Amino acid sequence: MDAAADDTRTHLLGLERPALEAFVASLGSKPFRARQLMQWMYKRVEGDFASMTDLARDFRAQLTEHAVISAPEVVSRHDSADGTRKWLLRADGTQAFEMVYIPETDRGTLCVSSQVGCALDCAFCSTAQQGFNRNLTTAEIVGQVWLANRELGLEPGGLRPVTNVVLMGMGEPLANFRNVVPAVRIMLDDLGFDISRRRVTLSTSGLVPQIYKLAEETNCALAVSLHAPDDALRDELVPINRKHPIAELLEACWHYIDEQNGRSITFEYVMLDGVNDQRSHARELARLLRGKPAKLNLIPFNPFPGTHFRRSPMPVITAFRDELIRRGVLATIRRTRGDDIDAACGQLAGRVNDRVRVRLGDKLTHALRPRAVGDVAMGDVAMGDVAMGDVA
Repeated sequence: MDAAADDTRTHLLGLERPALEAFVASLGSKPFRARQLMQWMYKRVEGDFASMTDLARDFRAQLTEHAVISAPEVVSRHDSADGTRKWLLRADGTQAFEMVYIPETDRGTLCVSSQVGCALDCAFCSTAQQGFNRNLTTAEIVGQVWLANRELGLEPGGLRPVTNVVLMGMGEPLANFRNVVPAVRIMLDDLGFDISRRRVTLSTSGLVPQIYKLAEETNCALAVSLHAPDDALRDELVPINRKHPIAELLEACWHYIDEQNGRSITFEYVMLDGVNDQRSHARELARLLRGKPAKLNLIPFNPFPGTHFRRSPMPVITAFRDELIRRGVLATIRRTRGDDIDAACGQLAGRVNDRVRVRLGDKLTHALRPRAVGDVAMGDVAMGDVAMGDVA
């Protein structure tokens, strides 16, 4: 099921329902054929047009000539002792990215990637250390869910192996807005993967303009990588904070909830020993979030080669959670899964070559440095300045 880079056929997994109907119409068929196609593609996980026996033979021949249902190629697979499964998937040439499946008794969660690498340069994240190569296409993002269903043995009418999708893999989803939003819509479409909007979660480091735009374009759960209660510390851990500080980010979050009629925003907070895990930090967080539609997910740090950070001891994490709860903030501790195969939060690395050399943190530091008299004004740092991809 490898999608060759020079294949000029239309990748159907990248088309939302209206676009698929338009494509079918371009072949001279009626729109209901698109709905039949979606049933085969998403409900039966079928990638061979010849097997779609309720489609006319001539139409199947046209599809074979002009279209393809193609998922990313599996390079390798690793299974954790706790049941977590990680795939290394080929993007093109020497580039590769990762996806992770986390089974639970009541659900199966698939963590998908949105980019090959990441340019946001978060200090505690393994993906950030790989640099950035390119955005994944809509077909490559949707293809991860399609491939996981196929690999995990989805049968028509049977139990779904993938009940939840989180865009928390490699990359910043909102920096690939143009491709991520159609992928989310396909996940939500009742003729697509038909996943509840509360079971599709997009995680962002805080691209504020795109959060406002996301509220207009789709309807899914939102998670935000917070990781610090004040701008000074978050500037160091999450460099995009130098462009969009905490107050601006939170305002966008509350707007998103109002527009989406959502229940709450999940704020992710990695616990770093001696860095952001003191009771004083918990008290500051409580001042930010108390009385708001927010829940805090405390994530034990997962180490990776070359990092200088250490995981906070579990008694410290527990005391941090208890302090938040005592001050009126809903807080939970994420159970670490898949760390024995480097599949836990913050550990995904993939294989990124031909990467962007200038990281966001360096770019922002340079742009925000005080200028001497006579220096040329640099202006604000635009997302395109660091090859972040398409945010239009």
